[in-house]
Amino acid sequence: MTGPLDGLRVFDLSRILAGPTCTQLLGDLGAEIVKVERPDAGDDTRKWGPPYLKDAAGKDTNESGYYLSSNRNKRSITLDISQPRGQELARQMIAKSDIMVENFKVGDMARYGLAYADFKDSSPRLIYCSISGFGQTGPYAPRPGYDLLAQGMGGVMSVTGEADRPPMKVGLGIADVMCGMYATVATLAALHHRDLTGEGQYIDLALLDTQVSWLINIGLNYLVSGQVPGRVGNEHPNIVPYNVLPCADGFIILAVGNDTQFARFCAFAGVPELAQDPRFLSNDLRVRNRVAIYELLPELTRRKTQSQWVEGLAKAGVPCSPVNAVDQVFADPQVLSRGMKITVPHPLSGVGTTELIGNPIKFSRTPVTYRRPPPYLGQHTEEVLQEILGLTPADIETLRRDGVI
Repeated sequence: MTGPLDGLRVFDLSRILAGPTCTQLLGDLGAEIVKVERPDAGDDTRKWGPPYLKDAAGKDTNESGYYLSSNRNKRSITLDISQPRGQELARQMIAKSDIMVENFKVGDMARYGLAYADFKDSSPRLIYCSISGFGQTGPYAPRPGYDLLAQGMGGVMSVTGEADRPPMKVGLGIADVMCGMYATVATLAALHHRDLTGEGQYIDLALLDTQVSWLINIGLNYLVSGQVPGRVGNEHPNIVPYNVLPCADGFIILAVGNDTQFARFCAFAGVPELAQDPRFLSNDLRVRNRVAIYELLPELTRRKTQSQWVEGLAKAGVPCSPVNAVDQVFADPQVLSRGMKITVPHPLSGVGTTELIGNPIKFSRTPVTYRRPPPYLGQHTEEVLQEILGLTPADIETLRRDGVI
């Protein structure tokens, strides 16, 4: 038993980030992932560098950091699904799979004879997940979609950044990542339904839909009040103080969640009387008087160092943290103790290994496993075609000669 999804096969026709995030997570949980890539080109993100993994001579390989981030625990095969023979091979492998994930433009799968309708009757247990920019229906369905477009159209950019600055995207491809997470949740729910009924089903995921869904409290604040929220920088619209503040040697994050924590913060800061100020007696009042309190706090927080604030407020039960750069994140003892930086073997690496970000899920009985590094392009083509379809070396050589693989 390699994980809770051991024994399941995923035919992965996705690329970039949303689909690969989903299938990497399914792979971490034990599923077998067959990643299908275009011959001689592969997943677009292989070329989204620098940086690239270095070989023994210190030269760049074709394995970008971006690609490595979301493609472990997969086997890569090359297959040209624009060719009839490639489509037939794909259909045969999909028929032998439990899950199919694709993120082609709407209509492409039907054009290739690989749409859900082509499998619904012949493979009734198949769970087929389509990921696109805007979904399979609606006026925007034909449009191509990318993370930045979803962030802009979905509202998150309008509430990200400083009030007097232009809208700002989140520093990560968060619309893609969250769409991949929703796709994973949907796939697991569909698997449970299949266990109960024997029925597979179709899943339609859109970057824009998932972006809108995680507006969460910001979206509900608008729906409840009718007031369009704006940008408040690092502040929180409903909690004060909750902000990045200067200290003697850098910055800290102060995240006071209730009135008791605010009183403890004031006591540690040496100004217990501030908690009794009529303007700041409750969170509601502090929200209404945010300008006044944020005019006072920087002078207070500059009186101590970052470590004094973080350690002292931790003892007082008040949430506080440093603002870590990425190098500090991967040197943090808590991050390391939780296995969030891992090292796996890699055949193209000059040092024989590569570092990856670990999976955050911690199971008591079926832990996630790191069985395969992100594959190089077509690394497992012959292996998979022989294993799943029973093709002979001569069959494979013919396919290669004809440019199908």
